[in-house]
Amino acid sequence: MKIKLAWRLARLVLHLVQGLVTCALVFPWAGDALRERLIQRWSVRLLGICRVRLERVPGEDSLAHALIVANHISWLDIFVINAVHPCRFVAKAEIRAWPVVGWLVAQAGTVFIARGSRRDLRHIFKGLVEVLGQHRRVAFFPEGTTASQGTVLPFHANLFEAAIDAAVPVQPVALAYVDADGGWHPAVDYTGETTFVDSIVRILGGEPVVARLACLAPIPAAGAHRRELAQAAHDAIAGALGQGAQPPAIR
Repeated sequence: MKIKLAWRLARLVLHLVQGLVTCALVFPWAGDALRERLIQRWSVRLLGICRVRLERVPGEDSLAHALIVANHISWLDIFVINAVHPCRFVAKAEIRAWPVVGWLVAQAGTVFIARGSRRDLRHIFKGLVEVLGQHRRVAFFPEGTTASQGTVLPFHANLFEAAIDAAVPVQPVALAYVDADGGWHPAVDYTGETTFVDSIVRILGGEPVVARLACLAPIPAAGAHRRELAQAAHDAIAGALGQGAQPPAIR
């Protein structure tokens, strides 16, 4: 088992190095289409190395121009979504400090926001509206932190205003990671005192993972209030994951 784990870690390190080289040498001159293809291909391969099989739940198509919101479980979430359709992400500032991966997602266009920083929020909000106005896809995790599988925390509503200002729909995405028996996979949760390195070792050393991604019905933003959008997206994702009554969205 230790030999297998070491081999998987070595493959992961080599893949990360390839990503670093690509970001340093190719991304500076690559156009948006090429960058998206490279991000998608790299994300698919990363999931393969981690023995994560992506399973699309039948339902809605993934929109090419929308504000994408998803429940947040693991550092894998960004790569699962990017493997389907690359996005410009907004993520918590702590992700930038993750070894290697933090730098890679930054080079892929991720925008980091400090928890509780209204100045950051205003600056990022204007940037989101501008990117959405360029007919691009933007994604973020409105819980603001990771939650245990089967739990969807209340959504922060502030960034939903970008969909209203840019006149684009909000598309909820429900993420789940299951084992061979269809239950929540025990190695994927990234909560409490779990470190990034701990999480990688648990995933690489555990049983294979099935990542289920469900694109849900788009929610029109025209004429809506951000709290209404946040609550509707929260309830759609929670419903897709089998939850009952939902708490209200956060302002």
